[in-house]
Amino acid sequence: MSEFIRTKFFTCQASKYLGNKIVEKYGVPMGQSSVTLFSDGEFEPRIDETVRGCDVFIIQSTFPPADNIMELLLMIDAAKRASAKQVIAVIPYFGFARQDRKDKSRVSIGAKLMANILTAAGVDRIMTMDLHAAQIQGFFDLPVDHLYASSIFVPHLKELKIPNLLIAAPDMGGTKMAKAYAKFLDADIAICHKTRTKANVVDSMGVIGDVKGKNVVIVDDMIDTAGTITMAADLMMSSGALSVRALATHPVFSGPAYDRIQNCALSELWVTDTLPIKNDLNGKIKVLSCADFLANTMKKVINYQSISDNFIIA
Repeated sequence: MSEFIRTKFFTCQASKYLGNKIVEKYGVPMGQSSVTLFSDGEFEPRIDETVRGCDVFIIQSTFPPADNIMELLLMIDAAKRASAKQVIAVIPYFGFARQDRKDKSRVSIGAKLMANILTAAGVDRIMTMDLHAAQIQGFFDLPVDHLYASSIFVPHLKELKIPNLLIAAPDMGGTKMAKAYAKFLDADIAICHKTRTKANVVDSMGVIGDVKGKNVVIVDDMIDTAGTITMAADLMMSSGALSVRALATHPVFSGPAYDRIQNCALSELWVTDTLPIKNDLNGKIKVLSCADFLANTMKKVINYQSISDNFIIA
């Protein structure tokens, strides 16, 4: 049986924009599927072609609303009940990843619950990018391919040849990522220190390191309300930086994010297309597609080839 026949690709509704690009890069057609909507809001995904004995990829980022994760679960269940050989969930953006531990009393560990639910649905393998907490891989008792957008961003930064480059972390949690980028780009590093009293609200921020006369690139895994990264950008400029750019894998962009990005000191913001964006702010936000990277990794996985070369930062 040829690879064309035994490997099939499906995408849920929220990630069709990315799924179509992935299968184009892979060189195969998208599988046929549909969704029946009921008047009360319930929905029923359906796979409209045989997948018996096939390796099935289902592509869906699990950002809100919760219908997105539910649709992925139902598609996994449908493929398993249709006798697929294995089902691989490609989740470019893994929702609920920020809930990776009990950081206060009487809260759930949402990321672990998501892992349990996906496993119960029957998934055989997970492929995702830049988990907010890398230890989430250990929440699964099945293979997890945790990919890094640095494989996309580092070559892009090298091509730009930015002089006096300095890599900055927007908070202490991003130090490891910033150090890795700085190592590969042979650049200096700075770290922002912030304090919060509640989620999505930054009370104060300071910078550790000398940014004067530097062209700064702030690196992060996601941007939600953009409060941290825009405050960091403004702080860098007020501390003597020549310019400030930023990159982030996941453009969540909720609440006042677009307004903050538009009005801050950032000259450019690079993101991937793990999530759809509504506005590029007249070119200030630039999207580097992860479709080719994901398609290449998927092809290696299905052919039992090593994907070690696909990691720039691990």
